[in-house]
Amino acid sequence: MSDELIQFGYLAAAVLFILGIRGLARPRTAVRGNLLGSLGMLVAVVVTLTDQDIIGYGALAAGLAIGAIIGAGLATRIQMTGMPQLVALFNGFGGAASLLVAAAGFVEVLDEVEPDLQTSSATGAALAVGGVTMTGSVVAFAKLQELVGGGAMPSKVLQVVNVALAGVAVGLGVGLAADPARWWMWALVGVSLVLGITLVTPIGGADMPVVIALLNSLSGLAAAAAGFILDNSLLIVAGSLVGASGFILTGIMCRAMNRTLLNVLFGSIEAGGATADADEVYAGRVTSSSADDVALLLETADRVAVLPGYGMAVAQAQHAVRDLTRSLEDRNVEVVFGIHPVAGRMPGHMNVLLAEAEIPYEQLLEMDTINPTFDRTDVVIVIGANDVVNPEARENPESPIAGMPILDVDKARTVVVVKRSLSPGFAGIPNPLFAADNTLMLFGDGRGAVEDMTKALAEL
Repeated sequence: MSDELIQFGYLAAAVLFILGIRGLARPRTAVRGNLLGSLGMLVAVVVTLTDQDIIGYGALAAGLAIGAIIGAGLATRIQMTGMPQLVALFNGFGGAASLLVAAAGFVEVLDEVEPDLQTSSATGAALAVGGVTMTGSVVAFAKLQELVGGGAMPSKVLQVVNVALAGVAVGLGVGLAADPARWWMWALVGVSLVLGITLVTPIGGADMPVVIALLNSLSGLAAAAAGFILDNSLLIVAGSLVGASGFILTGIMCRAMNRTLLNVLFGSIEAGGATADADEVYAGRVTSSSADDVALLLETADRVAVLPGYGMAVAQAQHAVRDLTRSLEDRNVEVVFGIHPVAGRMPGHMNVLLAEAEIPYEQLLEMDTINPTFDRTDVVIVIGANDVVNPEARENPESPIAGMPILDVDKARTVVVVKRSLSPGFAGIPNPLFAADNTLMLFGDGRGAVEDMTKALAEL
């Protein structure tokens, strides 16, 4: 390719990345945004490999074909409930790629000339961030896949270890910049890989929306740093876009939980002394119900709100929810869905599940939109959610979740909570909503309970 054509390809890829991220900001344009971003990456890979004369056209075509087959296989085999795990792995692949590119680029330069400050500094940043992203993402995948314990494991000793490892990584990066040598590089790689493991291991599965958003951002920053090593402007632009958008999303997730990023990474939610125990909250106050009773309520309702949580994903109840929604709409009942920002195990997890079940985007309402409408909602069906509907966050200033924005479902006329048991959420505290006068508990598997409701409604 001529230089002019290559530069045009870089520019086109950068524009496609920007348009792709812009499209992802809205549900209606998300699919188009994803396609534009994918096309931009295809153009970037082809132009970069051609520009650097790395491989021939035959090998390039073979690589694209193999990648397309693998991608198509993943897309068709992975269930929507497994999307958080897949996203975690993608983040890990991005970190690993940046680490390998940075190491190879640094060694290549080191064999020929003394690396300048930009190259050695960028190498240190790419190795550190890429290593943490790689192993941290693998641990996140293992937790989400339940290959290892997914609960929070707070440890003061581990917190000190993490801070010490981070300090050592910074020191090694400075040493690499001041005195470029291979041993600095390998030492930094080793410390960064260990830090990724120790940093993510103590974090509970309920904090994964924040962790995945952060790891996504770090994978972008590692790519941008690798771009400085290769002097590739497109890689710098793409990495910066991913890094910036990931950090913005991380901030949104933290605000939705009323927690700081440092608290997510180095702290944990601990029950406060002012929180009552489960016996005090539930004893003699919980009203158990049946699918037939709930069906009677739904038959006379004008407006129904469905609030999905991680329990819906575990039970794979999204299609059963769609069937119930259609049955209600056939009876001229207005049905909406309330989406909390951190419901599920990755940003937008509930949106993805409901989209798979072909629930219209217009029915998915964000927390700020749906909260003012609960006082005129006849029935709210909570499926597998806990802390995001716990009124303790609003009413008890000494609660561990005090100040966390929640869905104000307790203001509705009737609340039906579909849950296997009265077990607490990730905060480890009881939920007074379950014992409220206007709450009915429908115990059981999420999908089975919703299917029973739909069947009972059809028989009325």
